[in-house]
Amino acid sequence: MTKAKITLKSEKPADLQIVVSQIKELSAALNMKVVGPVPMPRKRLSVNCRRTPCGDGSDTYEHWEKRISKRLIQVDGDEKTIRQLLRIKIPDSVFVKISLVG
Repeated sequence: MTKAKITLKSEKPADLQIVVSQIKELSAALNMKVVGPVPMPRKRLSVNCRRTPCGDGSDTYEHWEKRISKRLIQVDGDEKTIRQLLRIKIPDSVFVKISLVG
């Protein structure tokens, strides 16, 4: 048995949920043991900048924020079944990292 840790990151939680549901459905069809998805803390990237670059007028600022959602899934199975998980269609907005453990 091989364990695969799958880390998913995305700006769009809806796309992330679609990929997670596909992984769960496929692993259930292949009789694989699945732990997760475990929601990881959301990463917030914020940018504050002045509205007027020249410095004239009042001090007014604009605030932008980018949120990155993360999920962790652990799958137990043999190499053939884990390779079938790699064939899932993943949107461009989702970043996937797979690490094999023993």
